[in-house]
Amino acid sequence: MEKAEIQALIREAFAAQKFAYVPYSHFHVGAALRGKNGQVFRGCNIENASYTPTNCAERTALFKAVSEGVREFDAIAIVGSKVGETNTLVTGPCGVCRQALYEFGGPELTVIMARSEDDYIVATLGDLLPYGFGPANLE
Repeated sequence: MEKAEIQALIREAFAAQKFAYVPYSHFHVGAALRGKNGQVFRGCNIENASYTPTNCAERTALFKAVSEGVREFDAIAIVGSKVGETNTLVTGPCGVCRQALYEFGGPELTVIMARSEDDYIVATLGDLLPYGFGPANLE
């Protein structure tokens, strides 16, 4: 991906982050998932008092996309920080999100973990989830 494409996807993730519902952790996360067709789906984390039904930003974006018929993706940008603070670490997808993304993006999905538009790490999902379990395992 070119730098301008990465930065555009990071901006979308920051825009999504503003909608996070985080009354318990106060850690708001935004994600922007790009379909292979170029369409971008935003997601934010949504917490729940009983914690288990909490949903991560990455899965929110993924489920929005799949529910609208998009099932192939090439990149996702993720940003996260405590409310009112700038994060000093990048926010990577949790294990459940890595597995959910693997289903539709496979090991070649580009994962952009950003602190800002100019400070980010790019990895593949295969780097973050080596030997992932996906549809091919069931063939």
